[in-house]
Amino acid sequence: MQDLQLLAINLTEKCNMACAHCYLDAKTLKQGAASELGTDEVCELLSQLASRSTQTMVVLTGGEPLLRADLEEMIQHGSGLGLSMVIGTNGTALTEHRVQSLKRAGLLGVGISVDSLQAEKHDQFRGLKGSWAKTMNGIEACRKHGLSFQIHFTVTRRNHHEIKAITEFSHEVGARVLNFFFLVCTGRGKSVQDIDADTYERVLKEIIETQSNYPEMIIRARCAPHFKRIAYQLNPQSNLNKISGMDGDGCTAGIHYARVSPTGTVTACPYIEQGVGTIREQDFWQLWDHAPQFELLRNPVLAGRCGECEFRLLCGGCRARPMTQSGQLMAEDPLCQYVPQNTPPIAAMNTQEFADIVWSDKARLRLDKIPGFLQKMIKQRAEAYVSDLGEHCVTAEHLHLLAARRFGETPAAFLKIARPEDGQS
Repeated sequence: MQDLQLLAINLTEKCNMACAHCYLDAKTLKQGAASELGTDEVCELLSQLASRSTQTMVVLTGGEPLLRADLEEMIQHGSGLGLSMVIGTNGTALTEHRVQSLKRAGLLGVGISVDSLQAEKHDQFRGLKGSWAKTMNGIEACRKHGLSFQIHFTVTRRNHHEIKAITEFSHEVGARVLNFFFLVCTGRGKSVQDIDADTYERVLKEIIETQSNYPEMIIRARCAPHFKRIAYQLNPQSNLNKISGMDGDGCTAGIHYARVSPTGTVTACPYIEQGVGTIREQDFWQLWDHAPQFELLRNPVLAGRCGECEFRLLCGGCRARPMTQSGQLMAEDPLCQYVPQNTPPIAAMNTQEFADIVWSDKARLRLDKIPGFLQKMIKQRAEAYVSDLGEHCVTAEHLHLLAARRFGETPAAFLKIARPEDGQS
């Protein structure tokens, strides 16, 4: 069975903003969709997830999820089942009272969108004057009450020069993670002019190089599997750069990730609008296990330059962009400028290469505490990392350093688990 690492649930189309890039094209900003999933339906979905495994991380988002009065009830139900519950929000409604309420319900963390450090520019992009100040207050409320948070920054032509500044800001305010999202033009985002291929390439390189300056913060590119190619080009000798994109570094849509719309439609990701069914008619796991589109994403036959590219096993391109532009899921990614060199594909890392790597008792104990769906990936990365160092034993300190220095799928809980108390093995 295919591991589901992350499920995003769009709880509502209701929102207190009118963001230019909204993939939901949320027109019902006050009322929400007439047939949105109810509390019982969302809780039943969470129960279905937990019936197979409690290792899936669930992101409750919108629209604006904080506008759902039953949000805490759903979080409490999911966390009570043992699921890792987080939310994605614009942050404007994160008052001190609400932050404390979310923590009591069992919320693990929150992703907060910040689109510029210039208040006016952020407010224009979000469609609401004064939103930047409210979001800053929301970040401070999380800091004050110890709720783990990430910063989400959508890269556009208007703000791509702010990479360094938003990274410094995120570090200063204490964000555990900084996610750079690259626009896929769906919904209202169809009217937003995306960055061009040259800028896309340059920004990805800047993000990868920036990570080394902030070892205690995870900096990741989202909806940008090309960073796998760029990371390899910057350091082809690193085994870490040979990990398959399907194992957490590239696009995992339909492979380890899915999304449920406000009305229950299941899609491979928020930007692939074609649904594979609805949870109102079928069990979620039936759709996850057997949907033909998901099977195609798990065993892709890529066309165009993506199909010819020597990086296709490490990258594979974004599948939503060609789907949006041409309706062809397996077509070449139109935002990639790389020209294939007519060489054999670069093989993904073979875990058998590290059969001589051993684990210390403390490192093994920490690995066992990591959610099951992450263990294989973390084990692979740790052994590649130690091999690159010319060493032969994975220690708890290695796990801590790896968690802080790599892009991978690393929930806040893993950072706590992987941090050794004594710095020893």
